[in-house]
Amino acid sequence: MNAKKIWDSYKFPLLLLAGIFTGAVIGIIFGEKAKVLAPLGDIFLNLMFTIVVPMVYVSITTAVGNMVNMKRLGKILGSLVCTFVVTGAFAAVLVLIVVNIWPPAANTAISMGSSEMAEASSISEMIVGALTVDDFSGLMSRSNMLPIIVFAIMSGFAVAKCGGEDCWTGKLLNSLNNIIMLMVDMIMKLAPIGLGAYFANLVGEFGPKLIGDYGRTMLVYYPMCAVYVLIFFPLYSYFAAGKLGIKRMLKHIFNPAVTAFATQSSVATLPVNMDACKKIGVPEDISNIVLPMGATMHMDGSVLSAITKIAFLFGVFQMPYTGAGTYAMSVVVAILSAFVLSGAPGGGLVGEMLIVSLFGFPAEAFPLIATIGFLVDPAATCLNASGDTIASMIIARLVEGKDWLEKRMAGGELEA
Repeated sequence: MNAKKIWDSYKFPLLLLAGIFTGAVIGIIFGEKAKVLAPLGDIFLNLMFTIVVPMVYVSITTAVGNMVNMKRLGKILGSLVCTFVVTGAFAAVLVLIVVNIWPPAANTAISMGSSEMAEASSISEMIVGALTVDDFSGLMSRSNMLPIIVFAIMSGFAVAKCGGEDCWTGKLLNSLNNIIMLMVDMIMKLAPIGLGAYFANLVGEFGPKLIGDYGRTMLVYYPMCAVYVLIFFPLYSYFAAGKLGIKRMLKHIFNPAVTAFATQSSVATLPVNMDACKKIGVPEDISNIVLPMGATMHMDGSVLSAITKIAFLFGVFQMPYTGAGTYAMSVVVAILSAFVLSGAPGGGLVGEMLIVSLFGFPAEAFPLIATIGFLVDPAATCLNASGDTIASMIIARLVEGKDWLEKRMAGGELEA
């Protein structure tokens, strides 16, 4: 019975892990020939990406529209901003300490000479582009997740003003939300095969590049991610819900972490995160708002990787990576690049372009950090997406009080 209970509890993550492990072995053995499996992975990812835009729009609009108490929504959004900023700051402090103790470009064979930083680009233009689109059709694309979220929140306010869940539109949205989540469940049944095929292609294509001059950067970055997970995740969970929070986080965080690591996409992990938050006990009106926004705004792993890339470029171009101004600029650029690179597997290319342009590095710096991006992206996305689940727990505590999880457990709303 115990073995059956363990299997029932962890069947899906074990199947996911088995699929990814099998894919990795196939990629190592067959190398680039493993690309023949790419269509299976692409089909799964395409299904995930197809459902994600309607899921984000409908879930946020429904959550906001169903709220009779607008003060609660304001508290959720305020807690969200505070949580994202504080956890991002902890990540920034950790990586700044690490890259100064162990410079990622120390003793590298790459030599590009010295360089001077050019003037920064206009941040105001980037803010406008990040939050809005100039045509309604732009809201149909997952490349514009923040504008979709903004539009969904506005739609939710309008639905709430017209009667919320009791009006015809509110009832339709709630039905659509149920239908979409059932479709997500159907798609996730393909995950072990889809992620295994995707990972086989990834390892087959980039595996040989895991050695060489970039080895030191990997040795700096991956242990740093492990430290962040082992120290900060339990601390965040303890703050969110005490020892019970840590226990439920450890039980349910595996699915989103593995999915994010394999797909390298916070957006593709959204459906899995939704399910994890539901099982942990996070109220749905909180998770339905926090998770979609977290997929584009809560980027602790990307902050770690972006500052690591910046420090790497400073070393390659023989520039001292010191000074409060340099560190502050690094944090700002890291956050901005994190906004850009979320949402697509291996989608850091645009974010890395942003790092090069905002810091004023020459064009030849781009392929240097693009290679690093491909190598660190799995771990970065894993931290980003699984961190969204934990952020939802923190926000639940800030909105509902310290004993929010105990009350839900005592009320029989959750499985032990």
